[in-house]
Amino acid sequence: MPAEPHSDETRAAASTDLPEVARIAADLIRFDTSNYGGGNAKGEREAAEYVGAYLESIGLKPEYFEPIARRTNVMARVAGRNPDKPALILHGHLDVVPAAAESWSVDPFEGVVRDGLLWGRGAVDMKNMDAMILTAVADILRAGEQPERDIILAFFADEENGGVEGSALVVRQRPEWFEGATEAISEVGGYSISVGDRRAYLLQVGEKALVWIRLRARGRAGHGSRVHPDNAITRLAEAVAALGRTEWPVSLTTTTEALLAGLKDVSGSNDDDPDALAETTGAAEAFIRSTFRTTTNPTVLTAGYKHNVIPDTAEALIDVRTLPGTEDAALADIQRIVGDDIEIEIVVRDIGLEVPYEGSLVDAMVASLGRHDPGIPVIPYLLGAGTDNKALSTLGITGYGFAPLRLPADLDFTGMFHGVDERVPIDALVFGQRVLTDLLRSY
Repeated sequence: MPAEPHSDETRAAASTDLPEVARIAADLIRFDTSNYGGGNAKGEREAAEYVGAYLESIGLKPEYFEPIARRTNVMARVAGRNPDKPALILHGHLDVVPAAAESWSVDPFEGVVRDGLLWGRGAVDMKNMDAMILTAVADILRAGEQPERDIILAFFADEENGGVEGSALVVRQRPEWFEGATEAISEVGGYSISVGDRRAYLLQVGEKALVWIRLRARGRAGHGSRVHPDNAITRLAEAVAALGRTEWPVSLTTTTEALLAGLKDVSGSNDDDPDALAETTGAAEAFIRSTFRTTTNPTVLTAGYKHNVIPDTAEALIDVRTLPGTEDAALADIQRIVGDDIEIEIVVRDIGLEVPYEGSLVDAMVASLGRHDPGIPVIPYLLGAGTDNKALSTLGITGYGFAPLRLPADLDFTGMFHGVDERVPIDALVFGQRVLTDLLRSY
């Protein structure tokens, strides 16, 4: 099932000299599954078919669901040794955010291997984990073994648009895919961070709520040369600046309190200030600080159609992430900040999640990491972004972030989510595959 390499360099990356998990991840990167949001996407069909072919090659029977043209989801079920135990879902998404190739030092869709790292859009979010899931299951089946319990493998479309055309449709229209499952594992957890000169792992047990909004300012159209105080762009710009510069207060949850206690223990710090403790994590600081508070980041501006015409409307997209359960209060605060003359339209809204850092699956994930990296602490954390665990939660399924990666201290891993020159170490992928294989054999 080779991908279709675009250059000699890519063909080298796909060579059998690479571990299988890296070859699969590189192949997946070469499918440009860019998702621009709002239904504007290249589609996941070819990537889903590649995954389905791989699943067939290891003896599984994939099922496809494409409720919208080219927005393809694929699933397979692996029989476990103990069918009386609840099934476990391992899921990933096949879409990626767009990449501006001119800003990258490599082609973002070539799957280039350089300096022991795999480069490309999706290397971190989340074709790396897709490959780790596939090869971990392959390890078990090729050895003639079964996992401890039934494993449901699901690869979704449209996660980068909040799952509106992906997991949200799957759980409503194909709930039977997840029959008997009570827990799920996906992205953005299980990776290592550096706390001072020590290593620790973050295990994701919650995620903030997602509220994507559109701000709209209205004014009066006119000639660009006029004295014109009723300018929609000026009004919008003032609102966007006010919101973007708002310093939201710290508000801790059970999970973030546990995170801070863990950071204090690992760092040896006596500081009680959450932001100061986040600083002990180096490159991960901004990622962690976002979990203590609401964030409201302007991401897109739209206004006007000609240099000398003042438009009558101007719009901005704002990515709002709130702590679970605080969405309505945050929206009220946003209206106060931008002013009553700015319209707020909710484009996508999804729930936040937070589950206890306890139970047999948590114990098993921690133990699996411990067997492959002994003596390294594991700390719970709340993800500032979101995953398809939100959709699965509507079926009563408890989701965690556990894509285990042992990373070098000098790699700004969290900064590569949706960033430029996204890349992941090959040996980290191999580590993650082994940890997941271990988990599936034992849990």
